[in-house]
Amino acid sequence: MKFLLYSVRLAGLVVLSTLVIPAQTPSPASTDSDGDGQRIFGVLPNYLTVDPQQGFEPLTFREKLVLFAKQTYDPGTIAAAAAGSGLSHGLDNDPKYGEGWSAYGQRFGAAVADMTSQNFFGGALLAQAFHEDPRYFRRGPQYGFWNRVGYSLSRVVITRTDKGTDRFSYSATLGMAMGIALSNAYYPAASVNGSETAYRFGTSLISSAISNMLPEFWPDIHQKLFHKKATPAPKPKDESSTSN
Repeated sequence: MKFLLYSVRLAGLVVLSTLVIPAQTPSPASTDSDGDGQRIFGVLPNYLTVDPQQGFEPLTFREKLVLFAKQTYDPGTIAAAAAGSGLSHGLDNDPKYGEGWSAYGQRFGAAVADMTSQNFFGGALLAQAFHEDPRYFRRGPQYGFWNRVGYSLSRVVITRTDKGTDRFSYSATLGMAMGIALSNAYYPAASVNGSETAYRFGTSLISSAISNMLPEFWPDIHQKLFHKKATPAPKPKDESSTSN
């Protein structure tokens, strides 16, 4: 099937790229002292987040490829695609592949292909072509709640360049559009039309916004739920007062 061919080709690009990438991989994602920073709710991968205190170092093309592969083919990402495909299948949403396990397999394959193409075009290929950074640079709790919400939403269309400056995100926007255009090659004819394409672009924007909001506030949520406040250490006795 066409969508399988496109999936295999894109996956082949990833495999080929990793063959020439050094064994060490970048670790730009936020990490807590217990290592929970790279997993949101212990499941969803969070490799693309950079905390404010980490500073800024530009990524090489190899590092962008590594991050693309880690984020896209992480078991948590695949599980989310499987769950989303199941929900779409149960509601008979687009793409309309029909009923039964075979149709669900097609939905799941299409979801993985969609995710792979958009992430590859936006997070690796075009990110390198436009010299843009695919990571999310977290604002942090030193800013107010609504300031952080607005910042997270703005990062859907604004990115940081490899030089550390902000500008319109050509890579993410065009990569999203290219991935959606490619999906029309393997979606069933009933799901390939102007309104459906526009709907997919809109849902991709919403998904991108959620993908920013979660890592922005996850460390705060994790701290509230799982970390007790440290008990202050007792003050040392004043030796000068006891020596007399």
